[in-house]
Amino acid sequence: MSEISEEMRMTVVVSREWYMAAYALEGAPTSDHLKLRKVKISLALDSIPDQHVVLETLFISLDPYLRSRMTGREDGLYSPQYNLNEVVSAFGVGRVVRSKDSDYGEGDIVISAYIPVAEYCVLSSQALIRKIDADAGILLPEYISTLGVPGFAAWIGIQVVAEPIKPGSNVFISAAAGAVGMYAGQLAKLKGCRVVGSTGSDEKVRLIKEEFGYDDAFNYHTETNYDAALSKYFPNGIDVYLDNVGGEMLEAVLNHVNRHAKIPLCGMISEYEKVWTERKGVRNLLNLVGKEVKMQGFLLGSYLDRFGDFAKEMESHLKERKINSKLKIVHGIDKFLESLRSLFTSSNFGKVVIQVK
Repeated sequence: MSEISEEMRMTVVVSREWYMAAYALEGAPTSDHLKLRKVKISLALDSIPDQHVVLETLFISLDPYLRSRMTGREDGLYSPQYNLNEVVSAFGVGRVVRSKDSDYGEGDIVISAYIPVAEYCVLSSQALIRKIDADAGILLPEYISTLGVPGFAAWIGIQVVAEPIKPGSNVFISAAAGAVGMYAGQLAKLKGCRVVGSTGSDEKVRLIKEEFGYDDAFNYHTETNYDAALSKYFPNGIDVYLDNVGGEMLEAVLNHVNRHAKIPLCGMISEYEKVWTERKGVRNLLNLVGKEVKMQGFLLGSYLDRFGDFAKEMESHLKERKINSKLKIVHGIDKFLESLRSLFTSSNFGKVVIQVK
């Protein structure tokens, strides 16, 4: 790990950062909504507030929920909105280059859920989640993937909300080649379940079966009759459905659930870019009553008391190679907007991460 030179300690660094220029009510954000600008950050110690650090950003996590913070309205996920003309933030990994907190020293590698999407930033140390041991044998991007938002969401959905899952249960995962889906399927397999996933291409079908251990999968672009597809892949019904897409797929699932099935609602990516009046309605909710189904939405902030259990278990799975991960590393802070927009297409495999440095 490089040391901070005396010259750098006294300099002002120029940092590029993405800020919210205008809210995007519908559709994917564009350069009209998110803009890149340059700001100057002083590294002089007397310019840094107490209990703050200056971070050099190393990796930024791209997650679909970020879109919900760019609408200027509170509905759906009820996410806090980014303020106009202020830098946007995300889950990320950074290196401390200056510190006014005795718990953090120069060179420390840290994680935060609120790292500005910028090359450098001044951040309250209260916003830091933990230090990372760079010599632990785990790649740094994994801390915002397997050990970050996607892994935690998969773990809460399968290990907590869907419990108890019995070995042999029939589990369905939508967006199965995405950041959450790839981990959710593997966690269900570790519990002895039969796991089937839906995804957006034949190549992704092969990926989740060969690399993530799914028992079967289908391409929803070619098997467009979801009701028929679920009849084919779940002749004995669905016991657990981890929903990442909502809309028509959720409606189809409700025609195939078994009695006392569990449906953890992790996300509904098919609906994020629409105002609520244009979203697909689910017409068969009465099935929840007749089959006594438990359908529950969840937000990670409500389960932070379980983060330690999650991190310990998933680190163990990683080191023992029981969990596989697929990362798409995009280089450069300037690629943030393009990479965010790509999350709402079928172009990505696994977890999208921006490598800033």
